[in-house]
Amino acid sequence: MNGRTIDIAPSILSANFSRLSEEIEAVERGGATILHVDVMDGHFVPNLTVGLPVVKSISRSTRLPIDAHLMISEPGRYAERFVEAGAKMVSVHVEADAHLHRTLNSIKAAGAQAGVVLNPATPIESLTESLQFADYVLVMSVNPGFGGQRFIATSVDKVRRLRRMIEDRKLDTRIEIDGGIDKENIATVVAAGAEIIVAGSAIFGAEDPEAAVRGLREATVQWV
Repeated sequence: MNGRTIDIAPSILSANFSRLSEEIEAVERGGATILHVDVMDGHFVPNLTVGLPVVKSISRSTRLPIDAHLMISEPGRYAERFVEAGAKMVSVHVEADAHLHRTLNSIKAAGAQAGVVLNPATPIESLTESLQFADYVLVMSVNPGFGGQRFIATSVDKVRRLRRMIEDRKLDTRIEIDGGIDKENIATVVAAGAEIIVAGSAIFGAEDPEAAVRGLREATVQWV
């Protein structure tokens, strides 16, 4: 599995919004390759965060591709609009979308990569029919809704099993992981098969976000 591309995707959910531009510039310098944006509606998850206007604004001020994680009810109604706002990756929860095939295809047709998200208690078997239509799968290693939660250790085996499923089907689907990732566990999740690593508190909660990104990347060097 060596030689894979490992992306570090800082999550702005943990950033200081009063100086967001500076925070983004810092992680860019540190070597971040994707910018993760959590979109929450207060219904699918018990929290409210940013929406279309913020994604549109950020997309104009960063060179990083924006990864919009839609933690919202009826994501199919809004997925294409996030692509129009500037997101290059848009992921939707399998638990929230009764028409997942249609939503994934609409994201791709709009010009972005389409992802499926699994909550911690959602089995990978729920992807049996949709995996072939996804560019990536986001494994939640915490329950979505809030930053700063503790990593759920069983997520490592979930990533490992998902990697086997992808390889058995000879697909190019990538695996993303989000929740409680830090320097202590990043190498473990990458070894299990994760390739897009989302980190919030471990980066923006650090004294130097630029150095924090660099540290996470260095921890994965054996897999790059």
